[in-house]
Amino acid sequence: MKYFTITELTKSATASRRGIDNTPSSTIKANLTELVDKILDPLREAWGAPIIVTSGYRCQKLNTAVGGAKSSQHMYGQAADIRTVSDKPSDNKKLFDLILKLNLPYDQLIDEYGYNWIHVSYSPRNRKQILHIK
Repeated sequence: MKYFTITELTKSATASRRGIDNTPSSTIKANLTELVDKILDPLREAWGAPIIVTSGYRCQKLNTAVGGAKSSQHMYGQAADIRTVSDKPSDNKKLFDLILKLNLPYDQLIDEYGYNWIHVSYSPRNRKQILHIK
């Protein structure tokens, strides 16, 4: 873990506001470390600039509070929603395209609402599933 921290990947304004304990277990921390080592750090290195994590690990209660999918990989520490510092959809699309170009071992790669943010996950399944949510 070179560019990201467990704290950054577990921080949540919603959890803070609602008093939800979003502390990850050792298994979740191990999954987050794999996500960073296999996806986020190599992406950050190639991008050459900071990448913002808007949502990482979400315990079940937090996932429900934010309206996450019932089987969300966020709950297992296997997913992060990310964006560029500029937060321009055009730049977020470039980040999405870079993930593909680097052939990173993602499980899911999702363009969320016209590249408003990108969901990327890592798991041993390595489905290489690409989705575009309108």
